[in-house]
Amino acid sequence: MLEALFLLLTDYSLRVILLGVLMMGLLSGALGCFTLLKSESLLGDAISHAALPGIVLAFIITGDKSANILFVGALASGVVASLWILSIVQTRRLKTDAALGIALSVFFGLGIVLLSLVQKQGNAGQSGLERYLFGQAATLLAQDVLFMALWCGLAILVLLLIWKEAKLVVFDPDYAQTLGFHSHWLRLLLTSLTVIAIVIGLQSVGVVLMSAMLIAPAATARQWTNRLGTMVMLSAVFGGLAGILGVAFSVTIDNTPTGPAIVLVATLFALITFIIAPNRGIAARYWQRRKNQRQILASQLLFTLYQQMQPNQPATSVFIQHFSKSTYQHLEKTGAIAQQADGWQLTAYGKSIIDEWINAEQANCAAPKPLIIGNHQS
Repeated sequence: MLEALFLLLTDYSLRVILLGVLMMGLLSGALGCFTLLKSESLLGDAISHAALPGIVLAFIITGDKSANILFVGALASGVVASLWILSIVQTRRLKTDAALGIALSVFFGLGIVLLSLVQKQGNAGQSGLERYLFGQAATLLAQDVLFMALWCGLAILVLLLIWKEAKLVVFDPDYAQTLGFHSHWLRLLLTSLTVIAIVIGLQSVGVVLMSAMLIAPAATARQWTNRLGTMVMLSAVFGGLAGILGVAFSVTIDNTPTGPAIVLVATLFALITFIIAPNRGIAARYWQRRKNQRQILASQLLFTLYQQMQPNQPATSVFIQHFSKSTYQHLEKTGAIAQQADGWQLTAYGKSIIDEWINAEQANCAAPKPLIIGNHQS
């Protein structure tokens, strides 16, 4: 892997590819956050598939398959698809997922038909159009990367200019409307930026897999923070790293396509994060449940000792059998109970915990504090 990274930095062609996928990962990761938070994750899938007929039509009209020409065609097709989706939702009373499904199937089906027709014509110039289905980063040229950089910079600049408005529209569009913001146009502008991010990545990742580069980095970043700014930056970092490592794996392992490798790395980031994330991860939630269960059992044991014991009388063995040894050890460690010669009994600290909780309930508190048992500070 280190050799592959060194090769990426020293080989000119690989540096060009690296810059291209890096910009793709950064932009798609940043804009994917807004798509995820708006619950429109399928939007990226629909637009990426909708770009295919635009690519083929641009070639049919111009006879040129340069990346700049095909980019314009894909961009136009993606914008048309997004406008159609919005119009379907607003005028046909269909839900967004239904509109996305209609747009995806219609545009992608049209793209496949057009691609088949072009291939049947026997035009030698059409060779290579099919690479946009799954991507082929090796075809990136320096002028392609420069063109991508211009659009990437424009998209980031626009996002920075509408940052406050975008946050408001994403989290509370109705309130934004009452403040005088044109929520519809702002959502359309965010969708247009998403179209740019998708079209930029088509040559690297392809029509079929590009939506994953919007969803995976954003979903990964969401597990680590509750702040939008931090989430956008983390998502961009995850997207960029996925691009770099995907290219490195493609260089290291023979016959490994770059686009799928990038998507697999992004997905791996997401899977690892879902396990180890500090607050939302599977491991963190498991240990939190264990902690809550131990707290509940400890509370029940305290109440059992409190209710069943007479003053200065230890609990009989019948009550001990209802609780595990670890529960007793936990309470003994906190100083809430102590083992006497003839059994267990509450300490003064343990009784104070129960008394405090009972007093809170007797005071008719609307939300009495839960019974929390911590280490006794003597």
